[in-house]
Amino acid sequence: MRAIESIAVIGAGNMGSGIAQKSATEGFQVQMVDREKKWVENGKDTIEGFLGEAIERRIFSKEKANHIKGLISGVVGNENVSSDTDLVIEAVFEDFSIKEEVFSTLNRTCGENTILATNTSSLSVNKLAKSCGRPDRFIGLHWFYHPAKNRLIEVVPAESTSQKTMALVEQYCKTMGKVVIICKDRPGFVVNRFFVPWINEACRLLQEEVASASQIDKVACECFRIGLGPFALMNLTGPAIALHSSDYLSEQLKVPRFRGADNLRNLAEEGGLWDIEGDDDCDKDREEIIRKRLMGQSFAICSQIVDEGICSMEDVDRGAKVGLRWEFGPFELANRIGVSEASSMAKEYSELAGIEIPDWFKIADSPFNFSYIDVSIEDGIATVLINRPEAMNALNVNVVEQLGRAIRELNSRKDVNTIVLEGAGKAFVAGADVKFFVDKIRSDSFSEIYDFTSNGHKVINSIENSPKTTIALVTGLALGGGLELALACDYRIGTERSQLRFPETSISIYPGLGGTQRTPRICGIEAARFSVLACNILDSDSSKALGLITHLVHASECSNTIQKISSLGKPEEKYPGAPFDPDHPTCIFSREFYSDSNMEFILSGLTPDGFDPEDPIVAKQIRALSRSSPIAVATANDLLDQALETGEDLHAGLQLELDGLEDMFSINDALEGLSALIEGRRPEFSGS
Repeated sequence: MRAIESIAVIGAGNMGSGIAQKSATEGFQVQMVDREKKWVENGKDTIEGFLGEAIERRIFSKEKANHIKGLISGVVGNENVSSDTDLVIEAVFEDFSIKEEVFSTLNRTCGENTILATNTSSLSVNKLAKSCGRPDRFIGLHWFYHPAKNRLIEVVPAESTSQKTMALVEQYCKTMGKVVIICKDRPGFVVNRFFVPWINEACRLLQEEVASASQIDKVACECFRIGLGPFALMNLTGPAIALHSSDYLSEQLKVPRFRGADNLRNLAEEGGLWDIEGDDDCDKDREEIIRKRLMGQSFAICSQIVDEGICSMEDVDRGAKVGLRWEFGPFELANRIGVSEASSMAKEYSELAGIEIPDWFKIADSPFNFSYIDVSIEDGIATVLINRPEAMNALNVNVVEQLGRAIRELNSRKDVNTIVLEGAGKAFVAGADVKFFVDKIRSDSFSEIYDFTSNGHKVINSIENSPKTTIALVTGLALGGGLELALACDYRIGTERSQLRFPETSISIYPGLGGTQRTPRICGIEAARFSVLACNILDSDSSKALGLITHLVHASECSNTIQKISSLGKPEEKYPGAPFDPDHPTCIFSREFYSDSNMEFILSGLTPDGFDPEDPIVAKQIRALSRSSPIAVATANDLLDQALETGEDLHAGLQLELDGLEDMFSINDALEGLSALIEGRRPEFSGS
């Protein structure tokens, strides 16, 4: 199955140019297509502006930005799209006949293997699929603005979409680092289904003179923990878009309440913006009306989404948090305020709107339980997806518990020979949930930290000792506990996007889930010191050289690589105790700088003899070590040394990590380091 490598985007407006930019950023060859040359050039100018901003903010180098631009070619006319393009994404005006005409041309122009996709936010994917001429190779890909920045994408298969098309498109989205919600083809899909009526309900509250626009915005921001209220947001995106979306949903769902409010309609016709100036304080009674109305609307509509099988409640929450940047998803919010209260709010709104909410939500009175681990099995290969992308798949009590349960079950299954661990979105796993540690330290509940870490060890050891071949698919960030999870696997597949790091000593703890024990057993003591003590960021090339990644491949080759590894079975030597490529510059530097003879200097904050303190890589090490907790660095170094002493007895080494936890988390520097990370500041360590 040939992976998607080349893209064409129809429409060079804000959405189209954004899709083109993001695709090129991730290494795809892109054609940006529009009817006239001037629109293509406008699209290129838009991309130029965004890339220029990225250079100024040091997100991209000039070389990287030029490389991205070099992957984008302008094309005038849909009929001139290259016939061997793998995927064509339509991003034109929301008019069925216009889109139908675009797909008719593309069907004639493109080769038989080309997949056609629509970026529609409102029209039926099923209807478009029937009219496109290749219904099995047609799919909905609903991007969110700005496509290069917003991580959410709704994948909407038509009833006719083939499994092959789904697999190829999902891989494309994963390569883009997108958080994917797969949903049914229903009006509004997931996010717009509840968000558009939410916007319109705010307009109705204003129209009813419950409060001013600024007051409604303030209450909304406080309730949903968001940066922009509904009116401020409409002023950015345009009231006309809100009106169009509201009218469409009202028509499709036969809900008059969803029709654009009169004040919204008048403002859109005038081409004006909302007045959001003035006093934003309102009395408690008005505040309560706004709160109940907006929250009740969200709870009611989101319960319908789940009941109709459009997607899971976890995906609804994911859509809100990733796509809309709400701090909490609707079902999480229901848990926080009390499910009974949320149900009561939903019932009040449903009576007002004349809609039905499902019985299970009407009678709900206990907190909702969320699943963060998805398991799929095909041809003996089980894929375990850690699906908490809104938190970069960080490990918390629930994730660890659910992961352990999944691994135990798979270890016992006779129809599974290989287990693949994968993270949703751009991260494999970005460590443990730091807030958990801070909360437990402040409440003097160290036993819960120990229990969490001990259980983490048990889960990771169940991967370590699995009778199945285990693979970590590390295509993005693997930090701290995430990297430790990966190192327990037999094999680790990385791509160009892979980045590995142990950040622990910079926040005054040490890698406590096997990082101090497995790392030196994999790549040797010097390379382990380089990786652990100075919190060095390891790119894919260095990770492969050290042996922390066993297979470095193009993203399109991940599936084939998994198949090959699965056929080989478990490795003969999982812990070679030396870098894979000892002649790689990173390995040479690690071996020389972090030698036994230099450690006394390094731990004292001094540059070892024979090294130039002005040398960039040397200066980087000393600077990083100086900014880390001296206690954490010394403790981590001792544990690395003890990995050598315990040798083949991995269990004994892991127990030493657990034994040192209380001492580490009891020091003042631990609370300071962990708190500073949450607060986004540099910690100030006292050495105590």
